[in-house]
Amino acid sequence: MTQVPVVQLNDGRSIPQLGFGVFKVDPVETERIVSDALEVGYRHLDTARIYDNEAGVGRAIAASGVPRDELFITTKLWNDDQGTQSVFDAFEASLERLGLDEVDLYLIHWPSPARDRYVETWQAFERIRESGRARSIGVSNFLVPHLERLLSETSVVPAVDQIELHPAHQQPATASFAREHGIAIEAWGPLGQGKYPLLELPEVTSAASAHGKTPAQVVIRWHLQRGNIVFPKSNRRERMAENFDVFDFTLDEAEMQAITALEREGRVSAHPDEVE
Repeated sequence: MTQVPVVQLNDGRSIPQLGFGVFKVDPVETERIVSDALEVGYRHLDTARIYDNEAGVGRAIAASGVPRDELFITTKLWNDDQGTQSVFDAFEASLERLGLDEVDLYLIHWPSPARDRYVETWQAFERIRESGRARSIGVSNFLVPHLERLLSETSVVPAVDQIELHPAHQQPATASFAREHGIAIEAWGPLGQGKYPLLELPEVTSAASAHGKTPAQVVIRWHLQRGNIVFPKSNRRERMAENFDVFDFTLDEAEMQAITALEREGRVSAHPDEVE
């Protein structure tokens, strides 16, 4: 089986750099789709309470026969569960749906600044980590001001920040701040969610032709060489396998620079300050 590189986290743990995401995966189809991903070779699974498919992920894990210590499982706290006691209740409910005793990574899904509860919520996360039931804790969609506040008002630096990141929207300020503070970057929407013609751009297609790879494989490879943790999603087994087949080539410096130059602040989803 392909050996997926790992990224070392600031808490001493490691995370597979390539994983499988289940955002917008139909709950009815989740068990089958995740089972396919595990058979392809994925061992890092990323879900969330709001996706409504934790139970399907859990069933696939249970049926897979893959030892638990070979898996890296992430789930996330939804916004209306922010607040100390709500966090503990929501976490227990996620574990129950997943059928697990612990997760490898638990994330605050959005800062939801209008609620102004993410600091209190993070302090509850610290207690969950201390219990050992979430081995690592992190955040998602946090921008520099949100991270700065966490670092100044709490005692644990997030292990990761999972943010929208693709060639047109690389969030250099957030990514740079994270690197300076030892926070690993996870890229969601790594292919731009199909909301702009990324896979048709010459900077991508020329590299694909040069390496005998697909444009999607080239973009995933760009993420990996940039140091991003990435988890593309697909409902099709053949596409899952294609997305996993990205470790037998390397983009050269010119190819990397050409794709990086596609940055245009092209956010394709909601701004974190606007999500309540």
